[in-house]
Amino acid sequence: MFNNKLLFVITGLGLGGAERQLCILADKFYQRGYDVMIVSLNGETVVRPEEKNIKIVNLNLKKDPFSFLKVLFQCRTIIKRYQPSIVHSHMFHANILMRMVGLLFKKNYNLICTAHSKNEGGALRMFIYRLTDHLADVSTNVSEEALNEFIRKKAFSKYKSQVIYNGIDVDKFNFNSETRNSLRKQLQISDNDQVILAVGRLTAAKDYPNLINAFNLLPDFFKLIIIGEGELRYDIEKHIEHLNLKSRVTLLGSISTVHDYYSACDLFVLSSEWEGFGLVVAEAMACKCIAVCTDAGGVKEVLGNPQYVVPVSNHKALSEKILEISKLSEEQKKLIGCQNRNHIIKNFAITSVVDRWLSIYKTQQVDK
Repeated sequence: MFNNKLLFVITGLGLGGAERQLCILADKFYQRGYDVMIVSLNGETVVRPEEKNIKIVNLNLKKDPFSFLKVLFQCRTIIKRYQPSIVHSHMFHANILMRMVGLLFKKNYNLICTAHSKNEGGALRMFIYRLTDHLADVSTNVSEEALNEFIRKKAFSKYKSQVIYNGIDVDKFNFNSETRNSLRKQLQISDNDQVILAVGRLTAAKDYPNLINAFNLLPDFFKLIIIGEGELRYDIEKHIEHLNLKSRVTLLGSISTVHDYYSACDLFVLSSEWEGFGLVVAEAMACKCIAVCTDAGGVKEVLGNPQYVVPVSNHKALSEKILEISKLSEEQKKLIGCQNRNHIIKNFAITSVVDRWLSIYKTQQVDK
């Protein structure tokens, strides 16, 4: 019988879409009366659930075989004590680790494995996914394109794989005029400035040089705000300095109030080379932002309109699309913003996504 204990396992809790999605799922399941625990393998905790009673266990996994074995046994101990009916792992390391736990020890729970991109590593990782696929009860990815890529590479078997889109808390992500005015004043942004916002880790996948090169072609009244942290920060700062853009580009690092900045911007831009779902795009659209994005992964599934999609790694096309949007009338921009929010409510509201997950959990328990 399906009990009310859910164990979420994730590689880490950094500022990424997968991490924030897990936290909101944990909150929503807790609010529905479920007992929820989170295991973070690498110990990083930048984001966390809002519900204080959700326990987070950090295992501090290191990049060596002995640490992997230690964490494997730690996970087994946690499962034995907690007795969840569902273990739901997210991203490569957590997915593989939990499959190994199920292989080496008696498994009395159902294992759901979720990938969050069409690119979770190279050929070796896809081969490991393929070898261990039979150890997962269900495998999911966050977009049709990403799932089809995993199936094409035989990393996931088609018969037990499905798409589950990320969900947005549309009550939390909504436009707020007071927040807009306050933040723009705080950042010394005038009414005449056009603010572009980008949100995401400073990694190769997000292709910030593409965005900065596109921004360099825009008039001086455009300002760029980037929220996120990562290993490429130094390179990005040097690129901004090289193009003499320091006075127009602001790197805010990791912040917990990302939702406020969606209200403060005039346009949201995602310049990624590859993506899974593009959670930040959906968040921005829920806040009535116009979003311009590269054709990376499942982003076009989120947008629902190819008019706002440009090719990856093409900064001229990105710059031209930004200029095109900026020339729309205020009435046109408001209409598009309202349409965007309605699109997100209809297709990606978190309540519907939680219902979908719950249906999968219960179906798996009955099947078992």
